[in-house]
Amino acid sequence: MTRKELREHEFKILFRAEFHEPQEMQSQLEIVEENLGSLLEDDAEALSTRLKCTDEELKEINDKVCRVLEKLTEIDAMINEKSVGWKTSRMSKVDLAILRLGVYELCFDEDIPDKVAINEAVELAKKFGTDDSSAFVNGVLAKFV
Repeated sequence: MTRKELREHEFKILFRAEFHEPQEMQSQLEIVEENLGSLLEDDAEALSTRLKCTDEELKEINDKVCRVLEKLTEIDAMINEKSVGWKTSRMSKVDLAILRLGVYELCFDEDIPDKVAINEAVELAKKFGTDDSSAFVNGVLAKFV
């Protein structure tokens, strides 16, 4: 699975977090893991092959989502500080999930270059957001570099 595909799964889980209480997130992560191909199932090999998702990739997705969720309050405060006229409470849930992932990668993940983090966030916004999402995400994230 490419880094881009991993990031897309991370975004989808973060988006899901908007609709669940924090204590429910572990069960949500388990549901996602089952959908990506759990090794406990008889058909796991077929699922894993179809989705090209390994145990290491599942762990990577889970670990990154957990790290983002642990810093959620801090990340939201950072977004609120940089986004003029838009607080996280007013943002679309898609844009917010993308921004949270992007801010985490920009500010807390030293393995991802800033240009890559911003570009990938913009691509997610183009794919999942509205017509204005990519420009909005790009504008907010650009203020972090």
